[in-house]
Amino acid sequence: MAHFEVDPDIRRAKTLPSEFYLDPEYFDLSKEKIFARSWHFLCRESEVEGLFPATLLPGVLDEPVLLSRAGGELRCLSNVCTHRGKILVEEACNANLIRCGYHGRRFSLEGKFLSMPEFDGVENFPTEADDLKQMPLANWNGFLFASIDPKDGLDVFVGDAASRITAGSGELKLAAKREYRVNAHWALYCENYLEGFHIPYVHKGLNEIVDYGTYSTETFRFSSLQTGYDADGKIAAHYLFIFPNLMFNFYPWGVSVNVVRPVSPSETVVEFLTYVGDESKLDQGAGADLHTVEMEDEAVVESVQRGIRSRFYSHGRYSPTREQGTHHFHRLIAEFIG
Repeated sequence: MAHFEVDPDIRRAKTLPSEFYLDPEYFDLSKEKIFARSWHFLCRESEVEGLFPATLLPGVLDEPVLLSRAGGELRCLSNVCTHRGKILVEEACNANLIRCGYHGRRFSLEGKFLSMPEFDGVENFPTEADDLKQMPLANWNGFLFASIDPKDGLDVFVGDAASRITAGSGELKLAAKREYRVNAHWALYCENYLEGFHIPYVHKGLNEIVDYGTYSTETFRFSSLQTGYDADGKIAAHYLFIFPNLMFNFYPWGVSVNVVRPVSPSETVVEFLTYVGDESKLDQGAGADLHTVEMEDEAVVESVQRGIRSRFYSHGRYSPTREQGTHHFHRLIAEFIG
């Protein structure tokens, strides 16, 4: 397999080769090399009461996890019984312990093994292996993230972009969920998000709201932040990307969270979660018609998916002024894949 390198100088750099998007081996390798080493969004902290089961990146990592509150502290535990592997908690509930419905094994809310029927005489039992594995959990502005084996802390993944954004805290409420199925590689979808270069050509309506000339992109260690301004010079939207697949879009009305979930080298599911803080502003500005923008983006990336199969395409070059985010994304992929 090829070793990917992307020149740090965007003026000299070439994009990732088309084989990264087309070869199933790279797709499978990305699950452990990229996604298992990254942070993934679970929910808002305000949504968690008692025991809250979830799945870490469904369809990709598919790791059953359990958010558990004990003594005021929130933990992320494995939601799999250490006896025979049954899922422990199927639905959110309040309880003072965790009990497996298969053979009655019990755990504390901290994940510590408590008891097991009919196990008298078992040697070297229990051990730490009988406790529930606790996974890294982080809270950023009320948004909860978990990871299997993160390359670094969430604060490093978000980086200094956090200081540029004031939205995300306060009384945000989940107002809607929607999934889009896109016939394109997950990275192509992310690349499209990471640059405003295409706005005048693809998004006629959005281009009338966002001033393309003042559109800016900043890159950090594992994240990037795009800022769109309106004609009056006011911020119309912040677009925060957290590597490898999380998009937090901050609008005057609240936050749209997009989770990009790979399905195959040519198929992706994008989950849209709408968190509203001010309903009176929902129909205004850059965040007013997200469905239309999504349809326009999907048409473009699906066309790219067809195009990269061409025998005459292997890689491209970057615009130094407009594609800093995409260049940064490609360098991170090359770093994680190794």
